[in-house]
Amino acid sequence: MATRHLTELIRVSPGPTLVKAPTGIHGLDDITGGGLPRGRTTLVTGGAGSGKTLLALEFLVRGARDLGEPGVLVTFEESAEKVAENVASLGFDLAALERDGLLIVHSFQIDPSEFVETGEFELEPIFLLLEDSIRRIGAKRIVLDTIEVLLGAFQQTAVVRAEISRLFRWLDEREVTAIVTGERVDQVGKYSVEEFVSDCVIVLDHRVRDEISTRRLRIQKYRGSAHGTNEYPFLISGRGFSVLPITSVVLDYGASAERISTGVPRLDEMLGGGVYRGSTVLVSGSAGTGKTTLGASFADAACARGERALIIQFEESPAQLIRNMRSVGIDLGRWVDDGRLHIWSARPTAYGLESHLANLAGLVEEFQPTVAVLDGISGLGNDAAGHDVSSAIAREIDMLKARGITAIATTAVKGEEPTTFEISSLVDTWLLLRNVESDGERNRLLFVLKSRGTAHSNRVREFVLTDHGPELIDVAFGPDGVVVGSARQAEEAREGTVLM
Repeated sequence: MATRHLTELIRVSPGPTLVKAPTGIHGLDDITGGGLPRGRTTLVTGGAGSGKTLLALEFLVRGARDLGEPGVLVTFEESAEKVAENVASLGFDLAALERDGLLIVHSFQIDPSEFVETGEFELEPIFLLLEDSIRRIGAKRIVLDTIEVLLGAFQQTAVVRAEISRLFRWLDEREVTAIVTGERVDQVGKYSVEEFVSDCVIVLDHRVRDEISTRRLRIQKYRGSAHGTNEYPFLISGRGFSVLPITSVVLDYGASAERISTGVPRLDEMLGGGVYRGSTVLVSGSAGTGKTTLGASFADAACARGERALIIQFEESPAQLIRNMRSVGIDLGRWVDDGRLHIWSARPTAYGLESHLANLAGLVEEFQPTVAVLDGISGLGNDAAGHDVSSAIAREIDMLKARGITAIATTAVKGEEPTTFEISSLVDTWLLLRNVESDGERNRLLFVLKSRGTAHSNRVREFVLTDHGPELIDVAFGPDGVVVGSARQAEEAREGTVLM
């Protein structure tokens, strides 16, 4: 089931619908209900390095390249050549757009000493420049970056107020969709640019905590339109500017009745025929209980059905995982070679929580899997607060459910604790793996703690890793309780039976 736009989820009172200009930026159009107000001006504000310029440039480029809406960029900080170089790494070719008549770039260098505060005509040269550019290419979008450089030429607050009001009024009269970027100023006694904006304000924030940097976006104001009001993580990557997928406002996921195999036949029997497609499975257990192997079995079974599977690995490299799984009869390498399986590995400490979520979203969008295995999510909590980790994992689960992807997450636990994160209520099926020691041996047990919508088995099974994959075996019972491993085999021999 495709993710529904925010406009479908928020109840808006009857009335005229505000016309929107799609930004083409992944996620931003969702939380704004379709884009920025068409024919109006939006302020994008934030501190240095928060991503204001890149958001504005992507708005221009995607409008010109993908929507046929020519644009004009006026930069007051950098030369046109430097701007083109900065966005080339995102795959944006400004020179090509200029040659095609879809973009005009002006670098407007300002010397405050040349400005004289005499009245209402201080910005007239810029108005004339914009007027000519709009006429030449039929521009529908304009970006002014950044307004502080321009307004720094004025020292009197009254003049600043008047010039900002005149600028936005002039843009509205031309019915162009405009973005003006500005530094966020919170000091007492200083003017704040968003104070003068009447339509839409987007606030960007770049923060560092525990040596991990994260970026957040918030819609501070959007007149005439319902919009998301929370802070939303965003990422700047080789794919451009992307706001991370948001959690659903209402729980409207589809509920498939189709069952798919876990790759372990006896486990499928315990679950009443497998797990429901599009559901989420949590596998928890201490080190060495076989969590990764069970996750690999899920992915192997999906690929064997001709589907695509994605494995997110936080503890091993792809080559190491492929090698290790061969020892238990699971050949992941053949599926990688066939293009049915993609393995992405990274240390949990390599990125912030938002970056991990953004990477997952990008991989899902690019690879289009039907099954996703998130192996070792407990590692995400090493340098973050438990609430933040639970929130990030909840977003991942929500995103995968919204796309109908069957997800398997594995997490390490300590001692007898079943899970370390408060996400058990979000998953549909919860499997617990446990090590037991007896008679000088360590063996593994599997329990089904819950499985929604399934008349699942409440019996414990011995979980065995063989050279042809994982298997489940019925345990035997002796005078001291459950009998597993060599003791179970001896019991079978004595009774002349084989428990399967």
